[in-house]
Amino acid sequence: MDWGHGSCFLRDERVANLVQNSLLFHHDKKYRLSAWVIMPNHIHFLATPLENIELSQIAHSIKSFTAHEANKLLKRTGQFWQHEPFDRYIRNRKHFVSVVRYIENNPVKSGLCSLPEDWRFSSAFREAR
Repeated sequence: MDWGHGSCFLRDERVANLVQNSLLFHHDKKYRLSAWVIMPNHIHFLATPLENIELSQIAHSIKSFTAHEANKLLKRTGQFWQHEPFDRYIRNRKHFVSVVRYIENNPVKSGLCSLPEDWRFSSAFREAR
């Protein structure tokens, strides 16, 4: 995925912006968003669900709205996101820091930019500003 194979709908800045705004919209409403990156064909984000919020609710909130709106922007129909998210349980502070680093370095690793803060659709970019 990191090399941009498959459908790269998120390469369209309108769609990437839509997804980023959706992630930010739910921050402090459904979760605490710690890190994110929107790549050309997938996203990564690290969020801590707020009390009484399930991962399935978070995934649905983001995927349902963004799929519908992205398909309108792209003048297409059909499935936009994969059905199941790949989730991880964060075990401790060291693991947390490692996951943030992985997420924010994803565009660098993929050759899309030189520094994490250069990638516009990421927490590293937002933190640098």
